[in-house]
Formats: sequence, C-alpha cells, structure tokens
Amino acid sequence: MTDAVLVLNSGSSTVKYAVVEPGTGRLLVATGNGPFNGTTNWGDSALELSSDASAPLHSWTPTNQAQLGSSDTDVGSTAPALLGGGLTVQGGKDGLLALLDLDRLGVGHTGGELQRISSPGGGEVLTTPAVWHHDGLTWLFVADNAGTAAYVLRSGRLAVAWQDGSAGTSPVLAGGLLYIYDQVAGTLRILLPASGARVATLPAASGHWSSPIIVGGRVILPVGGSTPDGATHGTVFVYHLPGR
Repeated sequence: MTDAVLVLNSGSSTVKYAVVEPGTGRLLVATGNGPFNGTTNWGDSALELSSDASAPLHSWTPTNQAQLGSSDTDVGSTAPALLGGGLTVQGGKDGLLALLDLDRLGVGHTGGELQRISSPGGGEVLTTPAVWHHDGLTWLFVADNAGTAAYVLRSGRLAVAWQDGSAGTSPVLAGGLLYIYDQVAGTLRILLPASGARVATLPAASGHWSSPIIVGGRVILPVGGSTPDGATHGTVFVYHLPGR
C-alpha cells in the first residue's frame, strides 16, 4: 500500500514552485495555465497543501481565471511569498500582486483576496519576491522587467514604500543589503532595502533570469542564456570585499 499523493492538474503547465511553511511543513504552490474546476483541475491557482501533499487545505483562484489562462497571464510564473501572520502574497503575469489570508479561504472557490496591488510598473511578475522583517515591519521586495519596488505591510494591507524604474530578477537580501540583477542593463545593483538608495552598481552582462548568490563574503552572479540557434553561453561573475 502506498500513500496517496494529490495530483495537481493545471493543463499545459505544471507546478513550478513550492514553498514549505515553517512550523507546519505545509506546502504552498502556484500553478500555471490550465482548466479549473476546484476539485481536480487547478489551473492558475495558489494552493496550501498538507505536508505530505495528499490534500489541498486552502486555495485561491482569481475570478478571471479563464481569461488569465487563455491569454497566458497565469499566476504560476512566480512562487508564493510568506509574509507571516498567516498572510501570503501571490504574483502573476497580469502585473498584479494578491494579498491572501489562506486560513480564511476554503477550497475550490474563486476570489477572496484581501487586496490586489500593481507590481512595479505593472510588469509581469516572473520572479520570486523577497520578504524582510525589520523594526517591527514586514517588507516585500518585487522586481520585474518594468521596475523594482518595496512594499510595507500595515494594518493588513500592502503599500508602496519606494519604487524605481530599473528592471530586475529575483531580489536577494543579505547582510542588510538588497541585491538585484538587472538582466536588461547587465548590472548588479546593491540597494539599501528601507529606502531604495543605491549603494553600488557592479558591472556584469546581460542574461536570462539569473539571480545573485551571496555566500562567504562573496557575491556570485551567473549570467548568459541561449542564442537563436539553440547554443548556450554563460559567464560567472564573482565579487568580493577588499581583502576577502
């Protein structure tokens, strides 16, 4: 006898990302384009699953799910972001961020989000947000091809704290600094997270959805991508503090 495992059918797209909730071991996932019926088909949805992935516990599906699926603007392009206190943020290709309280949502219904707020410049969210708990506040950092923004959670709502027009991949927080790779300009920006003030801009090269890795006093940034003929190329940039 084998354990039951829930199969998430999201049509042409599969589940791309999974987040493990601290303490409970429950799984948060987002799905891509596909049909939705709230029982066996879960296209364009964010779901909280049991720790063994055998059953959906809560779910959120936009009310315009069918339109999102037909226009390839699904929510499964990015991972859910845990804000704490039971709140989660789910982005998508429609350029919106949804603030969710999954514990207040059932299973298989549409709508029910606490808030919808525009992503930076309204661009597609194809990146994973970063969350920062600092001085009693919860911050959310999001970057896309239209810009970068910081949001602060106050009274159960997200508000823009700062925003700029520089593109970015998934933001990374380390050592009190925010690192964002601009794949369009081919640079690595280092910002102060609370203000967005630029500390430094490091030269790199253009790439395709790479994100920086910070470890051992060094910042490692792989860049590159594929060419029209299918060939691949890449470079790894390694930055370090003087004397390290």
